[in-house]
Amino acid sequence: MKNIYFLSDAHLGSLAVPHQRMQERRLVRFLDSIKEKAAAIYLLGDMFDFWYEYKYVVPKGFTRFLGKLSELTDLGVEIHFFTGNHDIWAYEYLEKECGVVLHKKPETTEIYGHEFFLAHGDGMGDPNKSFKIIRAIFHNKFCQWLFSGLHPRWGVGFGLAWAKYSYVRHKEEDEPVYLGEDREHLVLFAKDYVKNHPNIDYFIFGHRHIELDISLPRPAEAGNNRKARLMILGDWISQYTYAVYDGEHMFLEEYVEGESQP
Repeated sequence: MKNIYFLSDAHLGSLAVPHQRMQERRLVRFLDSIKEKAAAIYLLGDMFDFWYEYKYVVPKGFTRFLGKLSELTDLGVEIHFFTGNHDIWAYEYLEKECGVVLHKKPETTEIYGHEFFLAHGDGMGDPNKSFKIIRAIFHNKFCQWLFSGLHPRWGVGFGLAWAKYSYVRHKEEDEPVYLGEDREHLVLFAKDYVKNHPNIDYFIFGHRHIELDISLPRPAEAGNNRKARLMILGDWISQYTYAVYDGEHMFLEEYVEGESQP
């Protein structure tokens, strides 16, 4: 039985990350190290800091990463790409050129007999009104059509500058800091969701750039006092963390080059 891997938030191409090339190479080396062990890899959003597909144009760069995704899918490894709030605008290119399975909304799926709820995590219980407004604009089809009218030189440049501004602002505000179970929006969302979906075994999220692994109480009808488990995956900017599931056990790991990986 081969492993299932989960990772998120590489923000490749970010103007706020000074080690872009090294970061991409490290991610590619990790993917290469697991290609013989992986049945599937779930990329849970914001793998790019800004990704917008025009009809005939995609952002430059990411050659090593896109090539590695293509190699893995050619080998028969399933790659599931979930869009985040920085790479909402993925359409057909990644599916057709790299062979990934594209997900534009949260998914519940069965893996080795267990139920997983998978999502990037943006927009789930976050009360920030300005974020909700911006998110609604970014997801609006008409607004996307208008943006497509911009020349890529301006459109991609604007997107990268906006993403950098967002990253720097949140960093200055000391985010991401774990807020605690009673305030962490993804934890509150999962606690509420599991009440009506007691069969969920695992909630896996990205988005918050924190490492978190906690148990959640489930309704009595779930049986045997079983608890659900929630993981937030950290990032691939400074933490290089991921989750791996072998069919029986789930681990949250850090990729350290030169060490053997599960």
